[in-house]
Amino acid sequence: MDNLAVLSLLALAPIVLIGILLVGFRLPAMYAMPVGYVVVVGIAVHFWQTDWVAVLASSFQGLILALGLLYIVFGALLLLATLTRSGAIATIRRTFTDISPDRRVQAIIIGWLFGSFIEGASGFGTPAAVVAPLMLALGFPAMAAVMVGMVIQSTPVSFGAVGTPVLVGVAGGLEGGGGAEARAAELGMSFPEYISEIGFQTVLLHAAAGTLVPLLICCMLCGFYGKERRFSDGLGAWKFALFAAFALTVPSVLYNYFLGVEFTSLLGGLTGLVIVVLAARKGFLLPRTVWDFPAREDWLSRWTGKLEPGSGSSEVLGSGPRIGLLRAWSPYLLVAGVLVLSRTVTPLKTWLEGITVGWDDILGTGIGETVQPLFSPGATFVLVCAVTYVLHRMSGRQILDSWRTAGSQLAGAAVALLFAVPLVRVFINTGADFGQADLESMPLTLAAGAAELGGTSWPLIGPWIGALGAFVAGSNTISNLMFSLFQHATAERIAVPPESVVAAQAVGGAAGNMITVHNVVAASAVVGLVGREGDVLRQTVLPMAYYLLIAGSLAYVLVHGIALHAGTALLAVTLIALAALLALLRRRDARLPVPEHTRLPRPDRGGSRSE
Repeated sequence: MDNLAVLSLLALAPIVLIGILLVGFRLPAMYAMPVGYVVVVGIAVHFWQTDWVAVLASSFQGLILALGLLYIVFGALLLLATLTRSGAIATIRRTFTDISPDRRVQAIIIGWLFGSFIEGASGFGTPAAVVAPLMLALGFPAMAAVMVGMVIQSTPVSFGAVGTPVLVGVAGGLEGGGGAEARAAELGMSFPEYISEIGFQTVLLHAAAGTLVPLLICCMLCGFYGKERRFSDGLGAWKFALFAAFALTVPSVLYNYFLGVEFTSLLGGLTGLVIVVLAARKGFLLPRTVWDFPAREDWLSRWTGKLEPGSGSSEVLGSGPRIGLLRAWSPYLLVAGVLVLSRTVTPLKTWLEGITVGWDDILGTGIGETVQPLFSPGATFVLVCAVTYVLHRMSGRQILDSWRTAGSQLAGAAVALLFAVPLVRVFINTGADFGQADLESMPLTLAAGAAELGGTSWPLIGPWIGALGAFVAGSNTISNLMFSLFQHATAERIAVPPESVVAAQAVGGAAGNMITVHNVVAASAVVGLVGREGDVLRQTVLPMAYYLLIAGSLAYVLVHGIALHAGTALLAVTLIALAALLALLRRRDARLPVPEHTRLPRPDRGGSRSE
């Protein structure tokens, strides 16, 4: 078979099937991914005539990658559970309570800044699950807290869990494809240096698109949850919102360039948090008027869940003894310090990288994969947890509870990952080198079809593919694993710099986290908001669309330069449309009274009202 359209559809079929199972039939990923794996194996063997030994070797390769990824996930979850059980999270929460009574300011500091720091340290959906109960404890409606927690899962996500979506997702997706190694050699770079270049272009796109995210949070908070539901009330905090945006994005770019991908969100979020908290305590650029939610008895019933606002979630806030501020923050500071030392001290880095576990030539196919257990961020997390046990004087029961919590949380993701990553490796290893048919691999076949379909406008489309992958797989890392080679090959076919298109993929995958279903479910669960996930998704799809439009137009400018073309036109139209919308909302809010039917009634616990 040599029909490009048919082959492209066949290569796309496993991805579409997974999307249908997850979205249409609402199956959990732990069931959808095994089905997708079986389908991709069947297509690889029957249509691409891939040898069974290559399929088996690719599956083993995927399992090794998945175990390395689970190692990082477990370490991140264990650190969060440890700090919860020790009482550190409760202390961290108290540091935010006396900065400002303005809810817009609280959302920016806790959501945008602290949430970005948590993303850099933990990733994998933990920011929303941490910041949502913190905001609930401060008196936010449960749905507002979840909304803020989801919107901030955009700008820092590509560098979450100390760079895993780039270092594991992009690197793992491009590894073995051939084109990336050749492109790196063409640029005079090693493969790791080429991945770092993609990471730098990714942070530049994020810095531009993320500039308006804090302001969007303020407008959405006021528009959906204010007494008069005026989006323009959010504009009253525009100076503070932009200041907070730059306080995070500028350091993130600098850390990425000078220290590396791992430190982008971790140290960028921490630096921004320190800068803005210190400035806010001095009253710098704070809004002139304080904005708050309406009286609690006037809230819509659908805004709240099973937990009362002001109580928080004991599971996340912790019920351990009170500990000092420095001791509470010290584990995160230790994570940053250990990572900096292990990545910058050459003898230590060489020793840690030299210890590997894996299989170099699986079943004689030339397919191989190894992990570096001591160099992995997972090792840093576990080491810091061990130090925290002593530093926070945790009891044996608290330690055991933290391991049980992390283990139970990991179990939910383990099955999906143990099938998703082998699926991706079989998907990639389907070329002529691994079978009897003289065909390019599935990603390269898709790239050929995409190149014919999108042509030179593909950079505008690339971020949307990344978002689709994150929505389907529930992870930016998996989206990058699945689509990086496809995006790279598409860029080569249309003769544009592939690293810029892959960067757009990574940014799109991060933006897709705003509508990732299991992240919404997890964040909703910890604030007692069950069954309202659809309401949250209807709100977060708006900032996601803005993010993808900005990222796509900027990626187009990166590959085609600054000129009068589709990229600059789309960028201008998006910004003008956003400004016009805000102006119209402000004019409407200033002139029109609040209609009687939109005034907030007392909540009816027996039913729900539409927003």
